[in-house]
Amino acid sequence: MSTLLLPRRHFLLGSLSALALPSCAGQCGSPGAPGVVTPEAARPTLPFGVQTGDPTADRVVLWSKTDRPARLLVEWGTEDRFTDTRKLEGPVAMAENDFTVRMELTGLPVGKRIHYRVVFEADDVGRARSVEAAGTLRAPPGPGEDVKIVWSGDTVGQGFGIDVDRGGMKTYASIAELAPDLFLHSGDRIYADNPLSEEVELPDGSVWKNLVTPAKSKVAETLEEFRGNFAYNFLDEHVRRLHAAVPTIVQWDDHEVRNNWFPGQVLSDPRYKERRASVLAGFAKQAMFEYAPMRQGPIHRVLSYGPRVEVFVLDARSFRTPNGPNREEKEPAIIFGDAQMAWLKEALVRSTATWKIVACDQPIGLVVPDGPTAQDGFANGEGPPLGRELEIASILSFLQEKRIRNVLWVTADVHYAAAHHYDPSRAKRTKFDPFWEFVAGPLHAGTFGPAPLDETFGPEVKFQNRKQGDPPVGPAGGKQSFGMLVIDGKTGRLRASLHDGDGKEMWGVEIEAQS
Repeated sequence: MSTLLLPRRHFLLGSLSALALPSCAGQCGSPGAPGVVTPEAARPTLPFGVQTGDPTADRVVLWSKTDRPARLLVEWGTEDRFTDTRKLEGPVAMAENDFTVRMELTGLPVGKRIHYRVVFEADDVGRARSVEAAGTLRAPPGPGEDVKIVWSGDTVGQGFGIDVDRGGMKTYASIAELAPDLFLHSGDRIYADNPLSEEVELPDGSVWKNLVTPAKSKVAETLEEFRGNFAYNFLDEHVRRLHAAVPTIVQWDDHEVRNNWFPGQVLSDPRYKERRASVLAGFAKQAMFEYAPMRQGPIHRVLSYGPRVEVFVLDARSFRTPNGPNREEKEPAIIFGDAQMAWLKEALVRSTATWKIVACDQPIGLVVPDGPTAQDGFANGEGPPLGRELEIASILSFLQEKRIRNVLWVTADVHYAAAHHYDPSRAKRTKFDPFWEFVAGPLHAGTFGPAPLDETFGPEVKFQNRKQGDPPVGPAGGKQSFGMLVIDGKTGRLRASLHDGDGKEMWGVEIEAQS
């Protein structure tokens, strides 16, 4: 394990053996012959288990990590006893990718439960093998089959890391208990700009005790430090178990780099020696791809999960202009940019799915300021559409013009849960059809808000789990949250619900699919 992951205090988060299957981990010899015992130091390690992600059609991306040059070996099938398996040789983990590997599993049978297990085989003369790690996933469903999707965002923010004595990142365990088909992490998977201290005093006088690694003891400025931030989350057993059981779709927001960053920004933060945000973003993006089950390519992408669902993953960071008052009428003030806007519109036109789920890492109608005068988000506080709101207006009017139905938006970012219904009858801009936006989070961070609501697109708050004047609280304060979408495979009806960190439903609504 990299020295960036060695904790300052002793910890035990649960053995990875819960993910492992019995195996012959060394050179076993021929049947009937004495086994050749391989020294433990010669075996590759498998410290973070396995995860899958970005499922579409008949394929999924498989991810794992080891500690030295070693080849990934994979076995998968539809039986948990592995009686019908396919065996594959994957890539060799190399130092230039921090010994992480990704490969695609293809030919997945529609709607079937897939069981898989992996080992790493050392790329040297001894060919020593690691222990096995196992996982499972549901292949994209066929007609008539239901789909369950959970989303949230914001992990290890505001100084709250893994407190072993408090049970670690328990919201991840609550999500796993609901056994979703997909998990969407809506950004801020890490807080590269939020170092951890060993202790945080809470308002009730108790102490939050963080597991701290060198990579989490300062702001991230190097590739190795960004890698250490992404790796930190895998020290939690609940994170590992969820990723081994549910395919993940990831996107980024700002804290993968630094709060409210934009391309070309030069930081004034004295904690940084490297103050060029675009340089930091390059390191962050490489580390994000290394530690996620994603295909190499743009962060914005569309993923089809059976005939009822397509997820449109947006990138609200890579192409934006500098944060400003966000009230421009002519000069472009953008978040998505022309190329991504054209891609999104074309992908929406092509979609044959009943539900088009737009995963945007910032909410549409909430004001997200960047200092006293600038805005980090789409909203600027009032109508009509100006600045970055013009991109949203363009998308919404395009959906109406092309008669694209059943589009809803899911997001995180603002550290509380909310349900917003947008309607042109309440709006300053009326050329669009009514739609829903659901906000969830955080997964494991501080909670605050609610944020001011911008009237431009006629939002109405149907639910929020915080009220004005509520004090900020951490994960122990009971305000962590996630959202869930359940699509009926037969009728197309969708049910959206918002849940607290223990999994209890706080609010829900059923939405009929329009033809």
